[in-house]
Amino acid sequence: MEKRTMDRPERFAIWMGIIGNVVLFAGKITIGLAYNSIAIVSDSLNSFTDIIASTIVFISVRTSYRAADAEHPFGHHRAQPIAGLVVAIFTGIVGFEVIVQSVTRLIEGGAGVEPGILPILLVAVVLVAKLGMYLVARTVAQRAGSTALMASAADHRNDVLISGAVLAGVVAANLGLPVLDPAVAILIGLWIIRAGFTIGRDNIKYLMGEVPPKELLDRILAKARAVEGVLALNDVFAHYVGTTVEIEVHINVDRGIDIERAHAIGKVVQRAIEDMDEVSRAFIHIDPLLV
Repeated sequence: MEKRTMDRPERFAIWMGIIGNVVLFAGKITIGLAYNSIAIVSDSLNSFTDIIASTIVFISVRTSYRAADAEHPFGHHRAQPIAGLVVAIFTGIVGFEVIVQSVTRLIEGGAGVEPGILPILLVAVVLVAKLGMYLVARTVAQRAGSTALMASAADHRNDVLISGAVLAGVVAANLGLPVLDPAVAILIGLWIIRAGFTIGRDNIKYLMGEVPPKELLDRILAKARAVEGVLALNDVFAHYVGTTVEIEVHINVDRGIDIERAHAIGKVVQRAIEDMDEVSRAFIHIDPLLV
């Protein structure tokens, strides 16, 4: 059951990521090639994958809010973690390519890096911009419960740290230590691969039907216990379907009430649980209380 659509803050955070990464990629690749900095060029490739990732996030978030249909009777909630896995794959590929290019440059002794103040200013601006993008995306993702947008926020956070490493490499090149530029780029590549692994791991649990955290399960069961006529709960089964939870709850009711009353109690429990944003569907099984 769909409860809302993508709102303005989510749209803003996603489009901020797409447009911001396009601008940053253009600046990085231009300055990186002009000053022959493999660290900045490597970081520009990271920004290029961020453009793809941000676009995938937009499509997945929009798709996840589509209503259930004949082909997808339980909704489209898996769209977001699928997007997270795609982002993780792209991230890992770029990290590997960065390391390959950096090792080649390191073997050559880091030759060819041109000193200049412009690369330093560029990376400093990128660092500040990415920090702002991270804070916005994280805030919106937490409020909306969006795993795809949270993956995007994590990517922005990683870019802040990467930009700090690039800045160190560029400054070192200006101080006559060009070998540190490819050395820093290797660290960037390893960090990118690690980030891809983390994003993939965090999204796999939603596709594998992992049990929701105890805190969420306790809140769901509290909704059931609060319904008048529910005397106890017994069997409870819950798992993720995409980013939302499906749950089966067995409630105990007075064995002396008629079947219509028992059914009505079950429907109230179902509505109370399904009104939670974290829940997509609740199945209520009614048992008589045995004393």
